Amino acid sequence: MSPEPAHAPAREDAPPSPAGSSVRSAIDIRQFGWIRPLAGEYAFHFERVADLYSGNPADPAAWRDAIGRAQRHGRPHADIAAVIAAQQARRGAPAPARHAAAKLADPRTTAVITGQQAGAFGGPLFTLLKAVTAIQLARRHAAEQQTEIIAIFWVDAEDHDWREVASCTVLDAAFQPRTVELQAPEGAGERPVAALTLDDHIEQAVDGLAAALQVTEFTPSVIEDLRKAYRPGTGMADAFARWLEGLLGPHGLVVFDSSDPAAKRFASDVFVRELRSPGRTAALAAEAGEKLSAAGHLPQVAPHPDSISLFHVDGGRRPIRRQGDHFVIEERRSDVHALLDQARSDPAHFSPNVLLRPIVQDTLFPTACYVAGPSELAYLGQLGGIYREFGVPMPLMYQRASATLVDSAAARFLNRYRVALADLQPQDESALNRLLESQLPESVEQAMREAHGAAQASMRRLMDALPALDPTLAGAAKTTLGKMEHDLKGLHNKIIHAAKKRHETLRRQFTRAQAQAFPLGQPQERTLAVVYFLNRYGPALVDRLLEDLPVEAGYHWVMTI
Repeated sequence: MSPEPAHAPAREDAPPSPAGSSVRSAIDIRQFGWIRPLAGEYAFHFERVADLYSGNPADPAAWRDAIGRAQRHGRPHADIAAVIAAQQARRGAPAPARHAAAKLADPRTTAVITGQQAGAFGGPLFTLLKAVTAIQLARRHAAEQQTEIIAIFWVDAEDHDWREVASCTVLDAAFQPRTVELQAPEGAGERPVAALTLDDHIEQAVDGLAAALQVTEFTPSVIEDLRKAYRPGTGMADAFARWLEGLLGPHGLVVFDSSDPAAKRFASDVFVRELRSPGRTAALAAEAGEKLSAAGHLPQVAPHPDSISLFHVDGGRRPIRRQGDHFVIEERRSDVHALLDQARSDPAHFSPNVLLRPIVQDTLFPTACYVAGPSELAYLGQLGGIYREFGVPMPLMYQRASATLVDSAAARFLNRYRVALADLQPQDESALNRLLESQLPESVEQAMREAHGAAQASMRRLMDALPALDPTLAGAAKTTLGKMEHDLKGLHNKIIHAAKKRHETLRRQFTRAQAQAFPLGQPQERTLAVVYFLNRYGPALVDRLLEDLPVEAGYHWVMTI
């Protein structure tokens, strides 16, 4: 099936675009090769994967049940609210965010949570799309269910993969991608990101970003906000949290730094249970992975049978594995009882891996729904048995909104020439050539088709007649036909080349739209930084996304701001 043109109206079964909004069109995500098939099945045929999840997020009854489960599960509400209040006070959070976080002290309050690693200068666009989806869902279902629901962003501050968070890509004034790299602080690659302190080189990185961005009326305020958050002496995760909180805290988003030692004590029982049953979490994930495979989907996580779903944090962040009757942290043996005692008395020395992180999250917070990226759905589908094992209610899983933001010029180009969004991804000129070919005068195209057909017909009649004269000439005739077809193809390419020169404006429009939609050949939402769009559109960016971006799963939206 060919991709739906970006200009086309929404499919009959797609959610309608809000009247007068910036939404251009809806595209079925199943048409994109970079999105896992599981995401499409989850959105359109949930019944096929229902056994792996806790309910269909498109069903209001499932929301009622998830909210009830989260409310009934015991947790230290007031203590958790106090931990977040302390974080917010330290960062100087906006009043709406503080007001939302204070509601966590009430056992009736539940949450829509999303999260991401602490990326350089706020990370790529999908970070913002996740947060916007969480805020929209919290508002919608709070009104529908007549209950308090807040939106929380979990800053994954304990990952130690520096390369995943160290760069930021924007487009310059010529729509060329420019990537700004942060110089690695001491300990990068071994210590959790939260333990990395930015040094004086961060000022050079901000300067480099400022130089890369096209200067707009919003540039001074964007750079000023970055300098306030990303400054020497600040932790990498704390800088990210401050910046995100400044951007979305006024809309009530609660930002949580997951590395906070004050919160770890409420997850101590999870760590102890994991150490007491080594390999059990891995086995349950593997079992669910087999179910995913049986349903035709590739599991996201294939844990080793001896793996423990915890890291030990002592300077560096090191995996723990079982070896006989003891544990091994890297190459160092550790006594089982000693490690259990430490998990009870000093849980800040432990950090969950990808399988246990959601369990810790939902032990701390009354999570009714988690907003996930399309790839996250696969590993979340492996966690049902783990939730049951730890006695924690599994929340609903909701796909984040997916979008490509283009300027009005690119939108007009896509609409006028009926260019499919996915056709812009290949970093060659195949789609451009097809477009230019479609603009050739019909007389030229007709003449080319006639010439090609006439050459084939004449040479085939000749090849049929030659054997009566000399059978050995058939091969020579076939070779001659091949040369003629090659020459005709070369002539056609020359015609296209002439069209490119003649339609240089069309070529520029194509290149401009392609640069925005697929910088470096990758989907925009995974590549371009949030700050690029803030620099172009200013505060209107967040307001328009909150007002106009549909969050119904299964569709990718092409928007102008």
